[in-house]
Amino acid sequence: MFWYKLTPIDVLLLRDGKPFSPGERAWAASVFPPNGHTLAGAIRGLLGKKTNFNLIGSFLTYGDQLYFPRPLNYVGKNLLYPLPWLESDYPLQKILWDRLQPAPLLLKQLKEREPKTSKSEEKTGKYISFNQLKNLLTKAVNEHHNKVELELENPVESEPYFSETRSHNAINSQTGQVKESDGYFVENAIRLKQGWSLAIALDFKLPTPNIMQLGGEGHRVIIEECPDLAQQWQELTKLSQGNFEENQANKSKSLAYLTTTGIFERKYQNNKVYCQAWPWEWKLAHRVNGNQTIGNLVSVATAKPVPISCRIQDREKNTSIPAPQVFGATAGSVYYLNQPEYLYAENPQSPPTKGLEVAKKWRSLGYSQLLWFKY
Repeated sequence: MFWYKLTPIDVLLLRDGKPFSPGERAWAASVFPPNGHTLAGAIRGLLGKKTNFNLIGSFLTYGDQLYFPRPLNYVGKNLLYPLPWLESDYPLQKILWDRLQPAPLLLKQLKEREPKTSKSEEKTGKYISFNQLKNLLTKAVNEHHNKVELELENPVESEPYFSETRSHNAINSQTGQVKESDGYFVENAIRLKQGWSLAIALDFKLPTPNIMQLGGEGHRVIIEECPDLAQQWQELTKLSQGNFEENQANKSKSLAYLTTTGIFERKYQNNKVYCQAWPWEWKLAHRVNGNQTIGNLVSVATAKPVPISCRIQDREKNTSIPAPQVFGATAGSVYYLNQPEYLYAENPQSPPTKGLEVAKKWRSLGYSQLLWFKY
């Protein structure tokens, strides 16, 4: 794989997948980092032809070091634990919870509510560095080291980017005034702070240095090859694979960390597609009736879903139409399993079906990239 840094020349407009038009929804939000479909369209636009490739990312980079979304299974700097993994005398073992869903996550030591600290006093940010993630992969996840590993190495890491709100007015050509209908809408642009760039990897070499259009309204990025990022990613994936194989052989507890947006969809009757925050092939480790298949998934730490909307090519009319919307699990989500399992697209024993082809296509665009922690 060849790794590249994408440094914006100006702001980026990366609209989410929600329907948008000035008359229906006057606020256009941006998704950052850009998803796989946005990156694939930009790369094919640069090449001037439709090309199939495998993509990793996108991530952030600062000073030629990769940065990843902060794991969501922490409150501040305290690790969350699934209720079934806590001691039998834990005070909340008798609570009622929906067993059709993953188990609740709780702090190991219950304490009284503490006063909120100001943002300036917080020492954790939204992203962790390559070194921090490497340390988390090297050690078993527990309360003895996690507080240190999540602390910021440098204050500049807390907010790599910020949003710029931009309003747009449509003027009536006859009166010279803003139109009363469909005349006003607002969108958020993303501006990376100085020193920050995006990082992606491709299985073929791009002509670099180069300039590529990324996102809406013609905003562009500078593409530069960065071999140092390849070495960092190889170290992380080697540690992750080692954890996976060791835990699978020992049938021991594991945590799967989602580094990019996860797409987990399934078709039911009438071709209706449903999405959820964890892989459909991972069955829950608890059940409500005797007919339910027991799996390994115990609990999930995640946030609100990411709406993604791509387009379908209409070859007859030489144009494209909006595709059905998909909702992805946010990057940084963490899955607690009694023992590790393959994703459907990566399992060597998955039967060669049309569903497998679709799953592999999602993976080729960089979605659902997991790293495995020991517990």
